[in-house]
Amino acid sequence: MLYPSIDSLMNKLDSKYTLVTVAAKRARVMQEKNDAKIQKPKSHKSVGKALEEIDAGILHYSTNKNVEVDTTPTTAE
Repeated sequence: MLYPSIDSLMNKLDSKYTLVTVAAKRARVMQEKNDAKIQKPKSHKSVGKALEEIDAGILHYSTNKNVEVDTTPTTAE
Protein backbone atom coordinates (compact mmCIF):
# COMPACT_ATOMS: atom_id res chain seq x y z
CA MET A 1 0.00 0.00 0.00
CA LEU A 2 1.27 3.43 -0.88
CA TYR A 3 1.81 6.09 1.73
CA PRO A 4 0.21 8.54 1.86
CA SER A 5 -2.95 7.18 0.28
CA ILE A 6 -4.70 9.06 -2.49
CA ASP A 7 -7.84 9.24 -0.34
CA SER A 8 -6.10 11.12 2.47
CA LEU A 9 -4.39 13.44 -0.04
CA MET A 10 -7.67 14.25 -1.79
CA ASN A 11 -9.05 15.47 1.55
CA LYS A 12 -6.29 18.12 1.54
CA LEU A 13 -6.59 19.38 -2.06
CA ASP A 14 -9.45 19.94 -4.46
CA SER A 15 -8.34 17.83 -7.45
CA LYS A 16 -5.78 15.30 -8.60
CA TYR A 17 -4.41 17.87 -11.04
CA THR A 18 -3.74 20.26 -8.16
CA LEU A 19 -2.15 17.46 -6.17
CA VAL A 20 0.25 16.57 -8.99
CA THR A 21 1.12 20.19 -9.71
CA VAL A 22 1.78 21.15 -6.08
CA ALA A 23 3.78 17.99 -5.36
CA ALA A 24 5.91 18.37 -8.50
CA LYS A 25 6.73 22.02 -7.82
CA ARG A 26 7.61 21.27 -4.19
CA ALA A 27 9.75 18.28 -5.21
CA ARG A 28 11.73 20.45 -7.62
CA VAL A 29 12.39 23.06 -4.90
CA MET A 30 13.30 20.29 -2.47
CA GLN A 31 15.85 18.87 -4.92
CA GLU A 32 17.45 22.27 -5.51
CA LYS A 33 17.61 23.40 -1.90
CA ASN A 34 17.57 20.07 -0.01
CA ASP A 35 15.11 21.44 2.55
CA ALA A 36 12.58 18.74 3.45
CA LYS A 37 10.20 20.08 6.08
CA ILE A 38 9.00 16.72 7.36
CA GLN A 39 10.88 14.86 10.07
CA LYS A 40 11.80 11.24 9.27
CA PRO A 41 10.06 10.82 5.90
CA LYS A 42 9.09 7.32 4.81
CA SER A 43 9.94 8.07 1.19
CA HIS A 44 13.45 8.45 -0.16
CA LYS A 45 12.40 10.40 -3.25
CA SER A 46 11.49 14.07 -3.47
CA VAL A 47 7.98 13.56 -4.84
CA GLY A 48 7.16 11.12 -2.05
CA LYS A 49 8.46 13.57 0.54
CA ALA A 50 6.35 16.35 -1.01
CA LEU A 51 3.26 14.14 -0.82
CA GLU A 52 4.02 13.42 2.83
CA GLU A 53 4.28 17.17 3.47
CA ILE A 54 0.88 17.70 1.87
CA ASP A 55 -0.64 14.89 3.92
CA ALA A 56 0.85 16.26 7.15
CA GLY A 57 -0.59 19.70 6.43
CA ILE A 58 2.84 21.33 6.22
CA LEU A 59 2.50 22.30 2.56
CA HIS A 60 -0.33 24.63 1.49
CA TYR A 61 -1.28 26.31 -1.75
CA SER A 62 -3.46 29.16 -2.90
CA THR A 63 -4.98 30.10 -6.22
CA ASN A 64 -5.49 33.43 -7.86
CA LYS A 65 -8.96 33.36 -9.40
CA ASN A 66 -8.81 36.97 -10.55
CA VAL A 67 -6.40 36.34 -13.40
CA GLU A 68 -7.46 37.84 -16.71
CA VAL A 69 -6.78 35.85 -19.85
CA ASP A 70 -6.26 37.59 -23.18
CA THR A 71 -8.41 35.77 -25.72
CA THR A 72 -7.72 37.98 -28.72
CA PRO A 73 -6.23 36.09 -31.64
CA THR A 74 -2.67 36.88 -32.59
CA THR A 75 -1.52 37.38 -36.15
CA ALA A 76 1.62 35.92 -37.57
CA GLU A 77 3.96 38.43 -39.17
